[in-house]
Amino acid sequence: MTKTLRHRGPDDGGHFVDESAGVALGNRRLAVIDLSIEGHQPMVSPSGRYVMTFNGEIYNFEVLRRELRGAGHPFRGGSDTEVLLAAIEQWGIGQTLSRANGMFALAVWDRRDRTLSLARDRFGEKPLYYGWTGSGFLFGSELKALRAHPSFASEIDRNSLTLYFRHNCIPAPYTIYSGIQKLMPGTTLTIGQSTPVGTVPEPTSFWTLRSQVEEGLQTRTHVPLEAVIEEAESVLADAVAIRMHADVPVGILLSGGIDSSLVAAFAQERHQSKVRTFTIAFDDPSYDEAGAARAVAVQLGTEHTERLVTAADALAIVPVIPELYDEPFADSSQIPTAILARLTREDVTVALAGDGGDELFGGYNRYAWAEHFWRRLKPVPLPLRRLAGSALGAVPPGWWDRAFDRSARLLPSTLRTRLPGTKLQKVARVLPAANLDDAYLALTSHFERPSDLVLSSSEPSTLLQAREKWPALDPVNLMLYLDTMTYLPDDILTKVDRATMGVSLEARLPFLDPRVSALAWRLPLELKVRGGTGKWLLRELLRRRVAAEIVERPKAGFGIPLGPWLRGPLRSWAEELLDPARLRAEGFLDVGRVQGLWRSHLSRRRDHQFELWDVLMFEAWLVSNQRLL
Repeated sequence: MTKTLRHRGPDDGGHFVDESAGVALGNRRLAVIDLSIEGHQPMVSPSGRYVMTFNGEIYNFEVLRRELRGAGHPFRGGSDTEVLLAAIEQWGIGQTLSRANGMFALAVWDRRDRTLSLARDRFGEKPLYYGWTGSGFLFGSELKALRAHPSFASEIDRNSLTLYFRHNCIPAPYTIYSGIQKLMPGTTLTIGQSTPVGTVPEPTSFWTLRSQVEEGLQTRTHVPLEAVIEEAESVLADAVAIRMHADVPVGILLSGGIDSSLVAAFAQERHQSKVRTFTIAFDDPSYDEAGAARAVAVQLGTEHTERLVTAADALAIVPVIPELYDEPFADSSQIPTAILARLTREDVTVALAGDGGDELFGGYNRYAWAEHFWRRLKPVPLPLRRLAGSALGAVPPGWWDRAFDRSARLLPSTLRTRLPGTKLQKVARVLPAANLDDAYLALTSHFERPSDLVLSSSEPSTLLQAREKWPALDPVNLMLYLDTMTYLPDDILTKVDRATMGVSLEARLPFLDPRVSALAWRLPLELKVRGGTGKWLLRELLRRRVAAEIVERPKAGFGIPLGPWLRGPLRSWAEELLDPARLRAEGFLDVGRVQGLWRSHLSRRRDHQFELWDVLMFEAWLVSNQRLL
């Protein structure tokens, strides 16, 4: 099982077996803090009571160590793992995790009480799978570790598959396999020898975003703007600084956007030597963001590495994606993310990134859209909106891209946008929505009725469908909350973790420091979304460090020309996976519907790149899964 995870920890490996209890722990280590043997895992506490296997980093471990030393705890080495074990002995698991500022997935065996506890960090930066198979309870950082166990049952959960086709990922706690779950972020799960075989107690929360949101709303910041900016600078700067601490080389994943540029700026301000920054360039100018990253690097004075990625380079990584992501996952930005991780790992072992800034500070276009566009759209009669949405959706995105390109000089700056066809296609999807909640669900869904696509299936309920569980927030704050609870851990953090750990690169995300999140929820909404533009406060912080034209760039995703690739260099690969006879023999998907999407896309009647990528990534995973089993 641990051999399958060697990419997550190439530097060391170990096992612990308690034969009397029938308990075994394994670990693969990527040595980042204390490279000596003193950081070896699984690690036993000084008293011998606790044994732990731990993946991640505790960024405030030095503060905790000083306090624990004062309480009489001795330390052999300098690892955060040893500090975490001492803290558990001193305060217990719940209080320790509440005090720990970090990303982690861990398992702790209590030899005295004969209990096994699993825990996952607040936002879900690190993955943790678990479940019963046969008479044994298994857990691991990736599904491939569970599959390696001889008793693993490999039945695909068709109901979870519907969630995948709705969201292009499988949200926690569901997984692609029946009986196997993901531990929810911010929770612990404890089982003992008295736990009946096949049953799993309900996880308990040591932290919830909802509590932080409610507390933030009750303690809203009402101080002068300059004081808010100073506090934000202080909190963000320290969040970056503590994540720069390592005994190995550290760099920054720099996209040229607001978030990663701000991370790079704070990192460079705290270091006398040049900070390493990394980006990739595409030969297609519609998707190339390297120029912005290069400009930021020049202004900040970083040591910048940029590599041109051709279509052939990007396509070469497609075959390894199913094994890299380990269960169906279809955010197409997984391709450039994986390429950037490979480039970065050539020079550093740890890389900071800007993920999380959009969800906390209002960066996605839908937040500004909800504030302005929906207010103007709501008075338009619903039948008229549905008619307009149908007409708009019938026009291929490429046509709009060409039309906007030809008329760019005549358009006001507010209408000049990158990939307008893709954005207008999103508008077409939300025009028929009866209300803003329905519009949000349309924006977060690829297939609106995925159970029609997946044979013999029923879509399970998630937080996005359970509106009765939504907190009472205004529309924009509700979107921020839901995105942080769902899209962030299930899509964004999954993408980053698998891409980076797949090449033994540790990614650290300063925006997911709990102090940054607490600050974000104390801010008035107008400091996030203002005048149709998101991340107002972060832009203000960056404006003090780089040129205005960099700050005012419109938001651009980390995209690839997927639609044209499926009609061109990826066509033969796609047609093999979408072969009707193959699909019928597998028996998972409605063959007619899949073929209809494919024909429509090839003929350019509509752009179905995202729906088709969902199907293709499932089919590619299915091939990989059958080979591994």
